[in-house]
Amino acid sequence: MAQDPGMRGEKIYECDLALTGVTDYGVSMDDILAGKQAVPLQGARFDLHIDGPCQGRLSGRQHGVDYLRMRADGRIDLDLHVIVDTDDGHRIALSGDGQAALRNGEPVVDIFANIRLTTASKEYAWVNQLQIWSVGAGDLATRRIRVTAYMQ
Repeated sequence: MAQDPGMRGEKIYECDLALTGVTDYGVSMDDILAGKQAVPLQGARFDLHIDGPCQGRLSGRQHGVDYLRMRADGRIDLDLHVIVDTDDGHRIALSGDGQAALRNGEPVVDIFANIRLTTASKEYAWVNQLQIWSVGAGDLATRRIRVTAYMQ
């Protein structure tokens, strides 16, 4: 498999995810991104629901929620809780944290995440010990997220 020249480790999966829903708590994410409203001093929480296929050594479908927190200083913190349903019928829990950074003048965020996988499936027990780094980008206008993950 080809590797991103800026990332070490073996590529484990690539995902093309859809942002299927956003739950907000007092302020609209779209209003913040459009510049109609500033991020409140205490920050803003959004639950981003995602779903989509992944290809690679760990192929299947990922679906779950990113409990995203936008801070007033511009940082965006990620808190990922995702289910991986593998193509061969197994289930893996994905949890992770990281950050996203808005690109200047674009409705795009660059994504950097630390991923942990957990399962009791014997066929996928190898994922329990992995350290995984994930990078990608989310286009908030099209509601598409592409991420690539690397085993370390």
